[in-house]
Amino acid sequence: MRLKEIIVVEGKDDTTAIRRAIDADTIETNGSAVNAETIEKIRNAHEKRGVIIFTDPDFPGEKIRKTISEQVPGCKHAFIPKELAKPKSGRGLGVEHAAPEVIREALKDAQIMDAEAVEEITQEDLLVAGLIGGPGSKERREKLGRLLKIGYTNGKQLHKRLMMFQVKRQDFADALAEILKEEQQNA
Repeated sequence: MRLKEIIVVEGKDDTTAIRRAIDADTIETNGSAVNAETIEKIRNAHEKRGVIIFTDPDFPGEKIRKTISEQVPGCKHAFIPKELAKPKSGRGLGVEHAAPEVIREALKDAQIMDAEAVEEITQEDLLVAGLIGGPGSKERREKLGRLLKIGYTNGKQLHKRLMMFQVKRQDFADALAEILKEEQQNA
């Protein structure tokens, strides 16, 4: 089976990992300084076939994702959790280290961000849920990002990401309940 959309990745090793998992075409950004020529390729691909942005779950990967999203709105986004993007050696982090089934699952769950989204979950909701500004909030955000398939964000970006992916209040509440249940079992 061949993927219709073109996948935007950071480099050749990511392309190799994608092709081990699925039959798909890729565009490589070759680093976080995405040039105008690459943006134009992505824009053209988005118009003709659609695009899935699939960058590493780290700061440079998020920078690339943000740059492309601003320049080419309407792309889909695929995420993998950090713990599934680590190599067996323990050094590094990236799509190239993910198992084929992890890559397939992330691509299956790709979503479109909406810059004009309506606020369903407030900053106050995030504070009350212990997702920002408290002990263990980073770990909770990591789990929330994995459960909602929106990737990890810092406290400042979580609210924006929830809005951009149009996360419904019930889905947020269900994911939070699962996180709290897991915390109680591990206590």
